Amino acid sequence: MSFTQNLAWNQRHMLRTEKVVSQLQDCHGKRLAISTHLDIKMVAFYEGYLKRGGKLFLTTCNPTTVRDEVVEYLVSLGAEACAWKNMSASDWQDSLHKALQWKPTHICEFGAQLGNLYHSSSTYNGVLASLEGTGSGVSTLDKLSLTHPVFNWDDLDAKEGLHNRHMVGLSAWQAFMERTHLSLHEKKVVIIGYGLVGQGCAASAKSFGGQVIIAENDPSRTLLAAYDGWHTAHLNDAIKQADVVVTATGVSGVLNETMLSELKPGTFVMNVGHVSNEIKLGAMTAYKISEVMPEIYEYRHGEHYFYALSNGAMFNLTAGYGDSLNAFDVSLALMAAGVKHMFEESDKFENGMHLLPDQAWKPFL
Repeated sequence: MSFTQNLAWNQRHMLRTEKVVSQLQDCHGKRLAISTHLDIKMVAFYEGYLKRGGKLFLTTCNPTTVRDEVVEYLVSLGAEACAWKNMSASDWQDSLHKALQWKPTHICEFGAQLGNLYHSSSTYNGVLASLEGTGSGVSTLDKLSLTHPVFNWDDLDAKEGLHNRHMVGLSAWQAFMERTHLSLHEKKVVIIGYGLVGQGCAASAKSFGGQVIIAENDPSRTLLAAYDGWHTAHLNDAIKQADVVVTATGVSGVLNETMLSELKPGTFVMNVGHVSNEIKLGAMTAYKISEVMPEIYEYRHGEHYFYALSNGAMFNLTAGYGDSLNAFDVSLALMAAGVKHMFEESDKFENGMHLLPDQAWKPFL
């Protein structure tokens, strides 16, 4: 399928997002810097915004999830960009500075890379409001002395309950089966973290035949997992019996080099968290690395080996298609509604973190 055909098919199924875009006011004078995944499904909003006169600067929250053809298409519509697939860490950091040097009036992001940089430097100014769509980003910004209103849409029930709880796990296991040509039958699946993403990964793994074990360091969440009917175990014990290990925490280095060296030979490790370094693959310097199948990297040292899916990047979006179109339409409509709200209403809010108000997004569901 060509990019044009794919884009047309996507937009045919993004009706909620289309509804938000149709109600955007004239966007001339608005300068929106974004740091999000640059997947084809995002085009439905960005294209509509550009066609209403807004200026757009593209960066990314995760270099592994950039689709170069999406960047090229949006640039052809007038966007400016500094993003490409698998850009280096230094190029990525440089792109964030370029986005702020562009002097945005508003920011829309996942992970607070722009917001954190903006508030940690006296060089940048002029941002009137921003929108954040991840738990890790909200946590980061909450610790700062914010100089403008920041609207949190990650904690909306419609975002948490749909994307976090259902879509991440479902799309991750679909990508797993497509890439490995294996099912989860007879496999012990260890889920690290029992937040909403971990809960969804566990439920989907069971529906696909996996034997699920939950490893969670929060006693209350461990208790919740037990009451949900899952086997629970300490992480150090759980990984030694795993056939598949999934990190779903948003915490860097949760699966460290010692744990990786103790995996059974042939274990798969997969990350579905927002950050790409939940699995400390960079520490496995003694291991020989080879891509044995697309997006499947074998790490081998002597007789010991394991497989790192997408080399530790967010697997469901790096190696798969991410959310279904109908589900992502809800998430993108929420984000677009948040952008619309901060364009029109942010001057009525004090500096600091605010949950995106009901009236900003509920009319579009």
